[in-house]
Amino acid sequence: MTDAPLLQVRDLTRRYKLPRQSLLRRAPVLTALEGGAFTLNAGETLGVVGESGSGKSTLARLIMAFERPDEGQVLFRGRDLHSLPAQDLRALRRGFQMVFQDPFGSLNPRRIIGWSIAEPLRASGEGTAIAQRVAEALEQVGLHPAEASKYPHEFSGGQRQRIAIARAIITRPALLVADEAVSALDVSVQAQILNLLMDLQDDLGLGLVFISHDLAVVASICDRVMVLQHGKKLESGPAADVLRSPEHPYTKTLLKAAGARP
Repeated sequence: MTDAPLLQVRDLTRRYKLPRQSLLRRAPVLTALEGGAFTLNAGETLGVVGESGSGKSTLARLIMAFERPDEGQVLFRGRDLHSLPAQDLRALRRGFQMVFQDPFGSLNPRRIIGWSIAEPLRASGEGTAIAQRVAEALEQVGLHPAEASKYPHEFSGGQRQRIAIARAIITRPALLVADEAVSALDVSVQAQILNLLMDLQDDLGLGLVFISHDLAVVASICDRVMVLQHGKKLESGPAADVLRSPEHPYTKTLLKAAGARP
């Protein structure tokens, strides 16, 4: 198991039943993701790119084991997340965490941020030195430990995303899944958060799955890129190759939308 890649995604497929349009007809089925596959090693960043409805967030939920696939596997350090007993999955989850698009939505507005940052520790059964771990996580994301006693509304959008990242790294994970983590931020603040993620990756050796609709943002942070449309992988490869010489017309369209010239 120690020689296994950090993350292996094998032929993931996820379907959803839609509301019936008639009592006499079967419920229609939406295939949100079909045959998704990639491998990620420690210290690498994979950018997953596509417009709304391309299957990006479905892939994130499956990687995080928030949902079960209809077909395929997600292996974290060689262990199939979707075949594990609940107790084993809960213990393993400290090794992979997620940063969401809306930091305010992922923080409890009625709780001080120190409590919210420590939540993954409590969920994984780690109950020792919590205050110290919270202080360390805040410092790692560029905030002062004294701010642990403040509430989410007392921070700017960029600061709240830093808090959300602190919450994600407090368990000292090996893998981060960032789902549109900078899309709600101003361009200048986006750059700060991207730099923070790259610094954390260097310091902690994190593997990063970076999900975005914006190829320009992906180009600044990712080693490899995978392009999705309507749940299917259109192309993938080293970021420089995909961005300089895209093979699929859809990728070229995304590049033009980002202001790049393939």
